[in-house]
Amino acid sequence: MVTGPKNFLEVSYDELEELNLEAKSKLLNHVSEDELKEEYIRYLSDQKAIKAVTVAFTDLEGRFHMIDYDKKFLLGAYTNLTFDGSSVRGFSAVRESDLRLEIDWGSFRWLPSDIFGPGKVLVFALIKGFDGSSYESDLRGTLRNLTAELWNKEQSVANVAVELEGFLFNGRNAEQTFDSHKGFEFVSSGGYYHSLPQDPLRQFIDRFAEAQRALGFENEKDHPEVAPSQFELNFSYSDAVIGADQIQLYKLMARQIADHMGMTASFLPKPVSDINGNGMHTNMSIAKAGKNVFYDAQGQDSLSEFGWNFVDRILNNANDLCLIFNPSVNAYRRLDPRYEAPNQIKSSAIDRTSMIRIPLGNEKSARIEVRSVAPDANPYLLFYTLFKTGLEGPMSEALDSESRRTRTRFLPDNIYDAIRHFKGSEYLRSLLGNNHEKFLELKVAVAERCPKLLGTRIKTEEILFHHEVTNQYLWGKF
Repeated sequence: MVTGPKNFLEVSYDELEELNLEAKSKLLNHVSEDELKEEYIRYLSDQKAIKAVTVAFTDLEGRFHMIDYDKKFLLGAYTNLTFDGSSVRGFSAVRESDLRLEIDWGSFRWLPSDIFGPGKVLVFALIKGFDGSSYESDLRGTLRNLTAELWNKEQSVANVAVELEGFLFNGRNAEQTFDSHKGFEFVSSGGYYHSLPQDPLRQFIDRFAEAQRALGFENEKDHPEVAPSQFELNFSYSDAVIGADQIQLYKLMARQIADHMGMTASFLPKPVSDINGNGMHTNMSIAKAGKNVFYDAQGQDSLSEFGWNFVDRILNNANDLCLIFNPSVNAYRRLDPRYEAPNQIKSSAIDRTSMIRIPLGNEKSARIEVRSVAPDANPYLLFYTLFKTGLEGPMSEALDSESRRTRTRFLPDNIYDAIRHFKGSEYLRSLLGNNHEKFLELKVAVAERCPKLLGTRIKTEEILFHHEVTNQYLWGKF
């Protein structure tokens, strides 16, 4: 605790890790929502050094939004937090603009003060309509309902862990000021594992890893990736909602730390055309009553029949899902076979160009790895559609499982083909409801603002109109 004129909360990184891991364990142990709410409201009331609560939510495309509420105001008004949904692209129309934020108390996080500022904590919110009903475009709420249903039905847990890559570029706001004639400027020309201990990339990774650990991510390893100035920090698997929340915080922290250092952290899938792009390999498994049901020591590649059925359903619907995996014009540059692109609609234990890899695993670690996911995918929409498809998605009777897993087909190599598959999918239309049309409209809008042919040079428009590049003023001109 800092003593002085302001006296705002500042917690050491070691204590932050303890607090956030404890909060995470309460969620994983299914402590009741009422108990968590009572505990955190009491904490906020008693802790005088907290000035504000950051309430976070995610829109349909996956952009992260945050509102800071004065702590005293929030404690008196947390049952009636409203915002203008029509100001969020892809949410409600003006005629139905008022939406509510309902705090998900179990998502309570203590924040590193050197990144977020002193005296703040963070919670994620569920979005509700003005009448209090769940808002259909709140995919976090939809995913949360799915995980609750799995637990209540069979004590099943949907587990995920991602390998999320990014680039570090020189200069602040390098994406917003991108010029196709100049491109991006690397901060390091080293490659896989080659970065010097104190070069800018390594300094960034070290600071990022410390903050990630403090937020209770349970770090595993971090390193420069194959391409120059590329990074990846891995963290442990968790429940799907926690995993998606951590993806949003991962990208937020990376961008903030890079900005502090006068640089830009970018999660564009392919910001530089002639090197490897960024991926978000998505590792998935399901546990029932604590047992990993994807594992079978006697199964092909040690994957159970349940696991293989899960794989087959995703492969069967791969083209329809591609726009969710790769939601930007720029993402289709990454599906380039010259750079180990995971663009083949098949599964393999060894072939990294396959859309799904079956990593070597045991009873604890058996999983599938969906490799065709770009880092700009909405994690809540991604996990929801993957788990729903793997568990319940339609299967083609025309092919046997072996053919479906091994025959050579390819994912779309441009957003227009992906849009066509998505638009024509009756399965996704029924699964996503009105969000199917909303998401489609958003993707068509960005595609129409970009040159139709990708070509070999990264186009200015595919960066400036990317959904995660915050050029609100520029979008408003259309």
